Formats: sequence, structure tokens, C-alpha cells
Amino acid sequence: MRDCQKIYSLVVQFFKQLFSTSSSNSFDQQLRNVLGFKPGKLLLYSTALSHRSVKETAEANNERLEYLGDAVLSAIVADYLFKRYPYKGEGFLTEMRSKMVNRQQLNDVALKMGLRKLTMYNKFDNALKGSQIFGNTLEALVGAVYLDQGYIKTQAWVLKQIVIPHMFVDDLEQIDINLKNKLIGWASKNGKLLDFELVEEKMEGTRRLFTIHVTIDGEVIALGKGYNKKDASQVAAQVAVEKLAL
Repeated sequence: MRDCQKIYSLVVQFFKQLFSTSSSNSFDQQLRNVLGFKPGKLLLYSTALSHRSVKETAEANNERLEYLGDAVLSAIVADYLFKRYPYKGEGFLTEMRSKMVNRQQLNDVALKMGLRKLTMYNKFDNALKGSQIFGNTLEALVGAVYLDQGYIKTQAWVLKQIVIPHMFVDDLEQIDINLKNKLIGWASKNGKLLDFELVEEKMEGTRRLFTIHVTIDGEVIALGKGYNKKDASQVAAQVAVEKLAL
């Protein structure tokens, strides 16, 4: 027990030293600014903010918390949409949830919340700088809040800190339910050769990550990533539609 307390103290001290240049710029303060409340278990949040590029073991990096947070966030968003749209069908609700919690959307939200500054990752790895690890970190943070505060408080926190200020649901609703079909229709109308190509399939922690390229007449115009092929294709289609101004 004494050894565990010693390890906890060392970890807390390490993060404080790493992120602190002054008392007002400490890890604690930055974390409180992001969360909007005082965290109860600092070590838990430190783990949530630690990418596997700096912490290899499962108990030290954020992959387990990411797994948990993904499930909690999905449930909260599903409940939110179910109550917001009492007369919409399952297909609409599923597509709306996908728009709100896809890789690109969560990564954008994480950056807006300031998680790039708080996330511990190998900053010398250029591949990570342009990746979606910050969206993954956001999911891990949701998992940490859930373990620290319980489901009810986590639900209120997700709505207040993530959904309401960063996910503009009315705008997302206006995006075509199936962007992939819209892109296919445009290509057919204009005589373009459209293809959704699976270019990479790899394990990211405990989950399989898919990368899809959208090509038009053999030229890559967009890519999307997701933990299933459908989500990856939808993200890629959204990027392509925006790029083509359809």
C-alpha cells in the first residue's frame, strides 16, 4: 500500500513538473480549465492523457480508458438524440450519432478544448502530429470522468462541455444523411469514376482502425479513418463533399 502511494506521488509530481511553468499554468489548473471542475483522482486523468507512444503498458497509457469512454460517450449521445428527436426513426438517429462521434469530429472537438497541450505523446513522431490521437484522448478523458464522477455527472459534463458548445447539431442535421450516396450520385451524373479504397487496416490499441481513400478518376481527393469501414467511408465522403463544394 505504501509503495502504491509512493508511486502515485511520483506520478503526480512528474506531471506537475512537466506541465508547470507557474502556479497558474500548472497541470492541475489546465486540467480544471478543460474539465470545468476539480478532478478527484489526478492519476486517473494523467493516465487518460498519456498516449502509448510515451507509456507502453496497458495500465499506464490511455487505451483502456479510450475503450471505456467510447462506449460511455456513445450512450450519452444516443440518449441525447433519442430525446431531442422523439419522432425520428432508428436510421436517422444512428446516422446523427455517427456524425457526432466520428474520428474527425472528436479530433476537432478535442483540439478546440485544448487537449493538444495536455496530451502526453511523442512529439518527435511527425506521424502523430497529424493523426487523430487527440480525439482518442477525448474519449479516454470521458472514461476518466465516468470513473471519477459517475454516469449522471459524466452525462451532464459531456452535454455541457462537448455537445452543446462544440457539436452544432442543427448544422449536422442539414448534412445529407448518406454523404456517400450523394458523392456516388454526383460522380454518376458527371461521368466520373469514383472509388472508395481501403488503403490501411491496422490495430490501434485494442481496436482495428480503417483508412479509406476517396478517388475520382484515379486521383485521391480525400481520406477518412474510423473503427469500422462504414464510419471511415462516411468521414472520407464528408471530406470529399466539402472539398468539391457539393
